[in-house]
Amino acid sequence: MADEKEPQLELKPARSKKTLIIIVVAVLLLVGGGVGGWLLLAGGEEPAPATAEQGAAADGQATAKVADAALYVGMPRAFVFNVAGKPRDRLVQIKVQLMVRGSDAEGLAKQHTPLIEGTLLRVFSAATVQQLSTVEGKDKLRKDSVEEIRRVLTELTGKPVVEQILFTGFVMQ
Repeated sequence: MADEKEPQLELKPARSKKTLIIIVVAVLLLVGGGVGGWLLLAGGEEPAPATAEQGAAADGQATAKVADAALYVGMPRAFVFNVAGKPRDRLVQIKVQLMVRGSDAEGLAKQHTPLIEGTLLRVFSAATVQQLSTVEGKDKLRKDSVEEIRRVLTELTGKPVVEQILFTGFVMQ
């Protein structure tokens, strides 16, 4: 028994870092090439108009679509105000974005931002805790805000300017 050798564990030399890096780079190139090829083959082109008249009509439609595109104007700061409630008063913070149509309306909304902020703060501060605690109450507040902003801007500019008001942040403590 003493003559028998105990089996020894042999350790295979680890692959070098250079081999590992080459494998990783090759895999990345294959994946990148596959994604790039897919993007090239999947991207379609619009067919060219058959006549110059159709091309001019398409350009006119594109211009009309850009003029009527929905644009969003963010108010520079969140509205923070107190709201009276039965058990206790609450502090409310609302972040607002205005949806307008076309770059003219966007310019008017940005130009009259102080008027819009003042009007929104007046409408918001008339709300109650009970109203702001429900989804229906928040929707009514948003609807009232849109109507009041449209009324004020129509008096000033002759256009309603704002199509919709979006609450992008709403916190009540």
